[in-house]
Order: sequence, then C-alpha cells, then structure tokens
Amino acid sequence: MKSSEEGRKISLQRAEELKASIADYLEFRQEIPTGFTEWETIQERQEAIKAHFGASEEAWKDWGWQLDHRIHDAETLGKFLNLTVREKEEISLTGSKYRWAVVPYYLSLIDPDNPQDPVRLQCIPTRREYDDQCGVMDPMAEEFTSPAPAITRRYPDRLIINITNQCAMYCRHCQRRRNIGETDHQTPQEEIEAALQYIAENEEIRDVLLTGGDAFMLTDDMLDWILTELDKIPHVEIKRLGSRTPVTLPYRVTDNLCRVLGKHLPLYVNTHFNTPQEVSPASRDACFALARAGVALGNQAVLLKGVNNHPLVMRKLNHELLKIMVRPYYIFHAKGVQGTSHLRTRVEEGIEIMEKLRGYTSGLAIPTYIVNAPQGYGKTPMLPEYLLSMGTEKMVIRTWERRVLDYENDEEI
Repeated sequence: MKSSEEGRKISLQRAEELKASIADYLEFRQEIPTGFTEWETIQERQEAIKAHFGASEEAWKDWGWQLDHRIHDAETLGKFLNLTVREKEEISLTGSKYRWAVVPYYLSLIDPDNPQDPVRLQCIPTRREYDDQCGVMDPMAEEFTSPAPAITRRYPDRLIINITNQCAMYCRHCQRRRNIGETDHQTPQEEIEAALQYIAENEEIRDVLLTGGDAFMLTDDMLDWILTELDKIPHVEIKRLGSRTPVTLPYRVTDNLCRVLGKHLPLYVNTHFNTPQEVSPASRDACFALARAGVALGNQAVLLKGVNNHPLVMRKLNHELLKIMVRPYYIFHAKGVQGTSHLRTRVEEGIEIMEKLRGYTSGLAIPTYIVNAPQGYGKTPMLPEYLLSMGTEKMVIRTWERRVLDYENDEEI
C-alpha cells in the first residue's frame, strides 16, 4: 500500500509538471480569434455585403454567385474595409502587376479596421509586394520538371496534373502566381488527355495530384471525367485533389460534388488553412461533408509572417483543424517567389514552432515542417535535433522537454 501511495504521489507531481508546461498556451489560446469565436461578427459583415449586392441567403451560399461577385478593385473593396486613399492607390498599383481577387465569403472573415488582419494579409495586395525584386517567378523550376503537357514530376512514383489556373481567391504568397493571368481558364482537354496518356505509359506512377490553381474550380462533370480516367489506369492507387475552397469558398462543397468524389475512393483532399480565423462553421460544414463522403482531408499550411509565425497560434490552428476532421499534414516554408518576401520568415521560426508542438500536443496535431529544395529537388523535412550522439551500444537523446538522456542501443538490453 505504501509503495502504491508513493507512486500516486509521484504521478500527481508529474501531472502538475505537465500541466505547467502548457500554461502559456492555456492562457494565450483565449486571445486567438477563430472563425467560430468571431462568427457572430462575421455574419454581420456578411449581411452588409449581401445588402450591397442585393443578394439573398440562397445566392450567398451559391458558389457560382460568389465567383461572379469577386471583389477585384480597390473602390469596391473600400466599401467593406476601412482603407485610406493611399492604401487604395497602392492596392490598384500592385494589382496592375499581380492579379488579386477575393470572394465575398472570404472577405467577410477580415476585420475591416485591422490592416494587419491575418486573412487580409493573405488576399489584399500591398505596395511591398509591388516593390519587391527578391526571388524568382518559378522557384520550383517547374518548367524543367514537366515531361508531358500539364504535368509536374519531381518524385519517382507520383506527379501533379495542373488542371486550371483559377482560384476563388488569389493568395499573395502563391508559388504559381506566374500562371495567374487576367482571365481564368481550364487546362485544355487535349493537354489533360496527354497527361493521362503519360501516366498510363509509366507504371511506376501510383499517386496523382490534381491541382492548379484550385482543383475544385472545375465543374463536377469535368472532375468526374478526370477521376474516372485515372481509375481506369491499373497502377494508379490513389488520387489527390488540391483545393483551398474549404477555406475560401466552402459553399463549393455541394452535395453533388460529394457524390462525385465518393465514387472515386480512395481519394484525398489537401486544403490550405493558415490561421484559426479561417476555421469557421461554414468551413466545418464543408469538411464534414467531404469526410462523410469518404474523402480523407489534410492541411498544408504555409509559414507566413504576421499570419501564423507564432508557436501557439500554429498549435491553436492545428487543434481547430482536428475538430473539423482535417489532419495537419505539412507546414511549408514559404518559397522564394518574387513579390512575396515581406511574408517570408526564417527557417529557425519554423523549427521553433515544431519544438513547441512535439510533446506539447497530440501527434495528430503535428505536421511536418518542409523546406522545398531549390530547382525542384523536392520536399526536405526540417526537424529539431533529438539525436545528440550515437555509439555502437548507446546513444544520447534529447526529449521534447529538453532532458538529455542515455538510451541503450543494443539488441540485448
């Protein structure tokens, strides 16, 4: 009995230590706005936007209506965000160089009085973007990794088909901004057919990602056709779709789209939430609908200055994602795309975020932090150092709490 009491005492002391280790997060998380905590205010903004366009609730939830009413000029934007004359001029100037557009739904997530709002930073251009001469337009060298029309291939057993240049909203950090012209267009069918033929002729290709642009900008029928053609290729084991619409335009996830996708399992959708403010009841409904159709959901965040480059903000984002059935998959270090340096961080910030995830939260909430190697040489994980040294019979490890311990590395312990 005495030993049991001693064990319980030690256990309780350890539990208090563990609780203390996340005290900063337990306090800070209350201050992080999410789409759920701000939903009442967001709905008030939505009503103002509806009134401006004379839209009904039915129209608002029609993804076609949302696309038709994208805001892409500073004067209209100024009716919903409190912009100075100078800000309007700078938005127009930068828009003459890099396209921007935002659907009414995503616009409603922005605090109109906060120039540093994390959603605004992702979708509204600034003068810094216009003036930036750093970086290149194609940091992934996709021009030299395209062995067939519409294809990007950087790995042995998988590849991308770029099926459209259209998105519901054009991210200021987009890696393919060179493809975003003044008009939206789907990849010509003959190029998609050539891509499918290339896949059929290369039996090592087991995994195909449809992206662009945003894969969900295609019609349901077109997606159905492409996925059906992929299903006919025996060596294609899984299909993936890249779409940010669960974040920017959740009404795109219709019952019919879910029926179409449910026909083509196993199917994975990688989406792109960057801040807890984007995780709203509307995005939850879209993600739940996809999950009910059997689609597996993963998130590919990008580490962005002023948006999510804080360990506790990223932890909160990952927790919010798991609540809506989205598995945190990657955190990408922002690529060196021209016009985006004001949003880029140092790699050390990403490693610090990973330090504050491992051990402090469940493994499901821990993505992999990735730096894309230059010239299209692929994803390279960036990890804190947990293995300090290794000998023939023993190694020295560092735990998530920074405890340095010996670990026997012998077959017979």
